[in-house]
Amino acid sequence: MKIADKNVSAVDLVRGALAKAKEFAQYNAFISLNEEAALAKAEEIDRKIAAGEKVGKLAGVPYALKDNFLSREGKTTAASKMLENFRAPVTATAVAKIEAEGAIMIGRTNLDAFAHGGSTENSYFGPTLNSHDQTRVAGGSSGGSAVAVALSIVQFALGTDTGGSIRQPAAFNGVVGHKPTYGTVSRYGVVAMASSTDTIGCFATEAADVELVMGVMAGKDAKDSTTLADFWDEDPEDKKLRVGVIKDFMGEGVDGEVKRCIGEYVEKLKQTGHKVEEIEMPTLKHALAVYYIVQMAEVASNMGRYDGVRYGHRAKDVHSLEELYKADRNEGLGAENKRRIMVGNFVLSSGFFDAYYLKAQKARTLLIAEYDRAFEKFDVLLCPVAPTPAFKLGAKTQDPLQMYLEDVMTVPPSMAGLPAVSVPAGLAEGGLPVGVQLIGPRRSDRVLLKLAREVK
Repeated sequence: MKIADKNVSAVDLVRGALAKAKEFAQYNAFISLNEEAALAKAEEIDRKIAAGEKVGKLAGVPYALKDNFLSREGKTTAASKMLENFRAPVTATAVAKIEAEGAIMIGRTNLDAFAHGGSTENSYFGPTLNSHDQTRVAGGSSGGSAVAVALSIVQFALGTDTGGSIRQPAAFNGVVGHKPTYGTVSRYGVVAMASSTDTIGCFATEAADVELVMGVMAGKDAKDSTTLADFWDEDPEDKKLRVGVIKDFMGEGVDGEVKRCIGEYVEKLKQTGHKVEEIEMPTLKHALAVYYIVQMAEVASNMGRYDGVRYGHRAKDVHSLEELYKADRNEGLGAENKRRIMVGNFVLSSGFFDAYYLKAQKARTLLIAEYDRAFEKFDVLLCPVAPTPAFKLGAKTQDPLQMYLEDVMTVPPSMAGLPAVSVPAGLAEGGLPVGVQLIGPRRSDRVLLKLAREVK
């Protein structure tokens, strides 16, 4: 990672990043740029370096911020009409930590509105285009952040991952994307989607850069009771790993080019001395159904705050409180937001709570137990990130079920709170990137990133 010093000025790094963001504007990776504030911060870092003052680990490094992180700089829109003009009163803990180390936010990136989606096509500001093929999706919901890194606009970008929202766009754009162990990074100041699986992660072109940024953000936060005590300083053991290839995700429905790329990555693992075997995990086939019950229930709960009364979009010409709620939400929310709220309220309703939500939580426990058994035999599990490379824009927008099926391989680790890393595994025919997913036990994040550094 290029850090500002006496030979490389922060101002030059930031100006270069802003110029590239404008040059690649057609990809729609950014919702807004933070030009004035970013250059002012860069000038201050250059002044400190010239004066011999101490600067942070990320001094002068330009980065992109997914637009569902609260920050006092600019507007936090969550790519929605509801929050189109919202200015946050606080700054997210993750943002505060990396900026305390000198990182400079040059702009806010596009996403599916409120992170509800898997392609960044549900944004109020229009879709983000794939960095390798502008006729295809960037992946989602953190598509803008992935594309900003893939196009070398910034050296790293922050994202959120609830059921694959970092890993899938990382795979579609050929970069490294890390979803940490649940609770590694504080969620304070990040727009909530599904609170029991939301995680804060990072994109970069190199696993070492991801490891550096995640180490800065990790740690306990009094503002988020789900955060874990910092475990990032524990160096992973230097040993050959036992890697289990999940057989259930290498069969029917997986694109042939994806299988080929994963197979080539497995061969690299073997050549570097790691032991690789197949493993069957039959419970995983139920994870998608479990996830979309639990996730939509939590979405419905978290979206209740958007009523247009305290903040957010306010409808005109309404004459009662009921009319206000209906109009605010009808105008301010997109079709996918409404779909998830409606399904979530259905599974939480008194007549269906036991049949759907409670049963899903019980199945979630069985899923966690399946992973625990697998990690008795293996250090790392491996599978594709997605069954296909990036699909065409508009190909799945009219069929929500087909869109949800894109998450079939990424949601199981999320439901179990496990760390997972998307690593480039090669290019499919036609030049589209394919990602391999490395999954580990809780708190094994650095083991996964070490493996990602070693095997490319």
